Amino acid sequence: MFKWLLENSLVNRLLVLIAAAVLMAYGAFTLSRTPVDVFPDLNKPTVTLMTEAGGMAAEEVEQLITFPLETTMNGLPGVESVRSTSSAGLSFIYVTFDWSTDIYRARQMVSERLSSMEEGLPSGIAPRMGPISSIMGEIMQVAIPIDAGKTTPMAVREYADWVLRPRLMAIPGVAQVIPIGGEVRQFQVLPDTARMAALGITHDQLTGALKGFAANTSGGFLELGGREYLIRHLGRTSRLEDLQNLALTAKNGQSVLLRQVADATFAAATKRGDAGFEGQGAVILGIQKQPTADTIGLTRSIEAALVDLKNSLPAGMEVPRVTFRQASFIEASVTTLQGKLMGASVFVAVILFVFLGTLRPTVIALTAIPVSIFITALVFKYFGLSINTMTLGGLAIAIGGLVDDAVVDVENVLRRLKMDRAKHPHHRLHPIEVVKLASMEVRSGILYATAIIVLVFLPLFALPGIEGRLFVPLGIAFIVSTLASLLVSVTVTPVLAFYLLPRMKNLDHGDTRVVAWLKARYRNGLVAVLARPRTALAVSAVAVALSAAAVPFFPTTFLPPFNEGTLLIGMRLNPGVTLAESSALARQAEVLVRQVPEVTHVGRRSGRAELDEHAEGVHVSELDVGLLPAAELKRSMAEVQADIRSRLAHLPAAIAIGQPISHRIDHMLSGVRSQIAIKLFGDDLDTLRGQAEALRARLAGIPGLADLEVEKQVLAPQITVRVDYAAAAQMGVPAPQVLAALQTLVEGEKVAQVVEGSRRFALVVRLPDSARSIDGLARVLIDTPRGPVPLSRLATIEEGDGPNQISRDDGKRRIVLSANAQGRALSDVVADIRQAVGDTRLPEGYFITLGGQFQAQEEASRLVGLLAIVSLVLMFVVLYTRYRSATLSALIMANIPLALVGAVLGLWVSGQPLSVAALIGFITLAGISVRNGILKVSHYLNLMRVEGERFDTAMIVRGSLERLSPVLMTALVTAFALAPLLLEAERPGTEILHPVAVVIFSGLISSTLLDTFLTPALFWLFGRKDAERLLDDKNAEAF
Repeated sequence: MFKWLLENSLVNRLLVLIAAAVLMAYGAFTLSRTPVDVFPDLNKPTVTLMTEAGGMAAEEVEQLITFPLETTMNGLPGVESVRSTSSAGLSFIYVTFDWSTDIYRARQMVSERLSSMEEGLPSGIAPRMGPISSIMGEIMQVAIPIDAGKTTPMAVREYADWVLRPRLMAIPGVAQVIPIGGEVRQFQVLPDTARMAALGITHDQLTGALKGFAANTSGGFLELGGREYLIRHLGRTSRLEDLQNLALTAKNGQSVLLRQVADATFAAATKRGDAGFEGQGAVILGIQKQPTADTIGLTRSIEAALVDLKNSLPAGMEVPRVTFRQASFIEASVTTLQGKLMGASVFVAVILFVFLGTLRPTVIALTAIPVSIFITALVFKYFGLSINTMTLGGLAIAIGGLVDDAVVDVENVLRRLKMDRAKHPHHRLHPIEVVKLASMEVRSGILYATAIIVLVFLPLFALPGIEGRLFVPLGIAFIVSTLASLLVSVTVTPVLAFYLLPRMKNLDHGDTRVVAWLKARYRNGLVAVLARPRTALAVSAVAVALSAAAVPFFPTTFLPPFNEGTLLIGMRLNPGVTLAESSALARQAEVLVRQVPEVTHVGRRSGRAELDEHAEGVHVSELDVGLLPAAELKRSMAEVQADIRSRLAHLPAAIAIGQPISHRIDHMLSGVRSQIAIKLFGDDLDTLRGQAEALRARLAGIPGLADLEVEKQVLAPQITVRVDYAAAAQMGVPAPQVLAALQTLVEGEKVAQVVEGSRRFALVVRLPDSARSIDGLARVLIDTPRGPVPLSRLATIEEGDGPNQISRDDGKRRIVLSANAQGRALSDVVADIRQAVGDTRLPEGYFITLGGQFQAQEEASRLVGLLAIVSLVLMFVVLYTRYRSATLSALIMANIPLALVGAVLGLWVSGQPLSVAALIGFITLAGISVRNGILKVSHYLNLMRVEGERFDTAMIVRGSLERLSPVLMTALVTAFALAPLLLEAERPGTEILHPVAVVIFSGLISSTLLDTFLTPALFWLFGRKDAERLLDDKNAEAF
């Protein structure tokens, strides 16, 4: 097939060039339209169920809501885990499915189960499914600072809720906009039960009168004189006076108005969350995107909408400010990688020019880069892949390899043209014949080398979970671009070679100076090695053994840490703290963090927003910290974090510092936002807390363990009202009726909605705060058949305590200790933790599990190890089908251990731990390093077959010298194309690819240096029998 391609390309030369140009143009156009993201789609299909249950205590929420819902969800097909958190008035259930489940199908199954639940939930309580958002979901946060002198928190929140949010929600690609902070306006009616009793008004009368307040009703149609009239009954009003003067009933010919028995006012709704910006109050809107939306495009639309709204801001309102912008990280990553790709191309061009000595062959070899990359862009478009750090990384790693096939081809054509030029003019061939013969000669070598590189990458596609999601796109990019470059080398390259090379002036000259110098030195070295081949082998065997022995001692991590350019600081106080206290402390933290020189702005969110999917109490705050761009940072990320830690050390809060995206990946892996999650399971909450504290004390001594904290499951203060059934019976009132009346009075009941234009406000009836204390509650009057009586006669009221939240995993109560590794490898820290956990005695029925990043890393490493063996076997099979000789195949594969030497050395020098990324580097390296051996061995066999050389050292020296130039060129080009990734390892976008580059760069250098001497020596020692057998096989074509 390739022979046919080659011949037809040389016949239809113009057609080939035009086709290549069109493909490039179309590819470039497609590339500009492809969505750009940070990572490939990493969302594990998860359905979140949120249930709001007014003021229920955590135990009630767990028994009445969470437990029935969990039981219902557990039997769904494809469910991997069901995690839940029950806290005061809130139940959250996270149902996680396996990677293969389609998210829409998962949601459909969940909603079908919800509608057919056997055990009913308490009346008036309905679980809601959270929107489909993605891990990288929160793409922006916009803060509107509240300047107390010019405007009120209520006005700012109203603007955010009714102007800004609907405008942003209308942008295609936005999944959810969650406002937090400010004050939500409500119409509140605060009844005075004593005055109600005096005027003889019951609670039912009061709520009945308010039920339809400020509503319009319909009156149907009227036909009159041939015309149709619509009848409307209008009662809509948003004036407070109308509410205060609402008549409830009439006594003795006198109206009783609402204001006589209750206070009616505008007031702020009770809030469970607050926000701030730069140390003052603010409303912050968190903007979440849909999973498939293009982050950068969406961010631009949002920013444009914010600019439009700027001109119509109400008086006194400050301009919305962006506190977090994910697109900045993406743009930085993509720009960095584009720069690296440019840099790589320059490196490649320089090396080619040094070896080939003139511009023309260099240009021919370089055309392979743009053509292959643009073809890859078309394939991406077809498969619906986005441009992200991983796909760009695949291209960055492949970019040196893209030129390889073309280099081998061009170099051979040049060599053959020079040999042809040296002949007598009458015996010279037509240039097209020379090009064809030269290309056919190396074609099978190129084909097999490419096949092996592709084979090596195939096992990546079997990686499960998040590693698979991350690295499969890298594999696709690498394989597609490599195959594209193979195609280019048998079509475009020969055509360009025919047009540009035969008329070159310096065909009469020999090699370039650099190559001539190298060949002279190499010849002496090679002759010396061939004289004592066994010594050379022994030395390299020792080097390989040493490097293999060093591998288990390397520290390991899952993925290298990202540098997102923003920090996320989590602050946890003890539960039971009020929102005001929690906000005040977080505001201090804001001011302290703002003093760090690298920080550009700080936004704060305390507690939980109304629509938020996070089950956080008011004791939790998160600070979003913006930093200077990576290029302007004077200190490393670790130093900045240490500085922040030291400034916040004296605050009475547990501090955890992370980064937004890394945070979310951790959360997805273990349900806990940290690298290591130690989960303790059991039934009794008190025992769980005690055991967790004991374990924490034991683990605190482990070096390298940072941010160790026990999940804050503590006892929060409660006021309990226990109904006395006997007293209620004596008063002739059913106990449930007492409880119902108390719920509406104490918690508050929304009885109507007041509409003002497009804005809606709730009308709520509840006791004033003064009446909700222990003494106040005792005096509240309850309606009974015997007249109103104070609550103290029907119930006992006392202070107590209860758990603030109850977390469950797969139906068992659990408490979590979370921690991060700092300044020491994750694997070492985990080994120490395992030891400590192993020595712990637990009560009956209690057990501990470890989870988090390291677990993913262990599974990934095991799998990559197994897959590596598979790909080695596949490589051997491919080589064997070609050479029909186990000896020659093994001889070529000897390059792989040689590459290991350099790779291990490289990791050690750069201080990199072994991560999944480094393992991927090893796999790639195996494929690339085998190529050198193939090119040499094939050439020896061709010399013996075609040129009639005998099997002796002279033939091996000649073959090695002729192949020195292409082997060095391809290896150096591939290695140096990665050089840009070796520098600036901390830059956004290069963090994951840096270890891959280190491994391939150092491995290639070592394998090329050793291979130039060892492959000839091995061939000389072990290759004679097989080589001579292959010579007798007449029907084999060129090697």
